[in-house]
Parts: sequence; C-alpha cells; structure tokens
Amino acid sequence: MIMRRLFSTLIAAIGLLLSLPLFPFLMLAVKLDSKGPVFYRQRRVGLAGSHFFCYKLRTMREDAEADTGATWATDDDPRITRVGRFLRVSRLDEIPQLWCVLKGDMAFVGPRPERPEFVEWLSKEIPYYGVRHAVRPGITGWAQVQYKYGNTREDAREKLQYDLFYIKNASIGLDALIMFQTIKIVLLGRGAQ
Repeated sequence: MIMRRLFSTLIAAIGLLLSLPLFPFLMLAVKLDSKGPVFYRQRRVGLAGSHFFCYKLRTMREDAEADTGATWATDDDPRITRVGRFLRVSRLDEIPQLWCVLKGDMAFVGPRPERPEFVEWLSKEIPYYGVRHAVRPGITGWAQVQYKYGNTREDAREKLQYDLFYIKNASIGLDALIMFQTIKIVLLGRGAQ
C-alpha cells in the first residue's frame, strides 16, 4: 500500500507539472464560455467514509442544481456548457483532482468518489456499497475504464462489481494497467459526457 501511495503521488505531481502550461488557456475558456467561478468544489466521500472537497474545472452552468439539488448528469445534459462538454470528453476537467491526490484525499486509481447524498441513498439500495470506502477513491479506476459513465442506480450497482474487483486485486500492476487504459480512452475521445 505504501508503494501504491508513493506511485500515486509521483504520477499526480508529474501530471500537475505537465498540465501547468494548459491552465491559463483552460481557465480563460471556462470564464469566457459562461459566468461563474473557474473551479468547482464539491463534497465527496473518501477513505473510511470521511468527507473531503473534490476540485474540478467547472463544466456546468453556475446555477446547475439550484432547482433540483444533487442530481447526476445525464446524456446531453442542458446544464453542461459548450466548453464543459469538451472538458468532460477530454477529461481535462479532472486535472485539479491531482491536487486531491497530493493532499492524500484521493489516489490516482481507485473507485470514483461519490457525493454524500448519493452514498447515503445507494448504501440503502445496494448491498456492500460502503465497501468502496475501504480504499482511497481515485481519479480513474477499474469501473471507469470497464463501464460506461453511469447515472442510474443500476449503473451504480454494476460499477460496484468493478470497484469490488479492484479492491480485492489492487496492486501496482493493476494500477498501471488502469492508467494505460485511461490514457487510451482519453486519446480516443471516449470520455464521459
């Protein structure tokens, strides 16, 4: 586990350094496309059920959940901005999460961190859902590279199977395979909508 943590931290540090030249352009694009802050901060559930703030480049309108409260994004979601759609498909909106890895709230690879509202609901609906919190959540993971972007309870149930497989078989080798698959997905443009 120590080696995986060091590996994760090293990859995050390298990723942040390599992405620094992109930040002024990404920030300007977000700012010019829609009003509101450039970065988006959202409470997520991490290791052992602890809460932390996850950071992303903002991809939705500033008032995206004003009327509905916490809700999953859907295919062709009208709340997603034009620049936001590109950032999501290219996964560039995830770059600020590298800071969460350096802080120790996240790993580079692990189950995706979910919002507390959804964790509470899904824990009641899906047996063993809380087992996901036995490891640090990740920017990418086995469920993300093996399954589509999910926005339903059934998707969450299916992704849990992948997360449990990852938790049982976690290793530096599996992490490297997931990172390789993630790079392939990003380069082929198969990112989340």
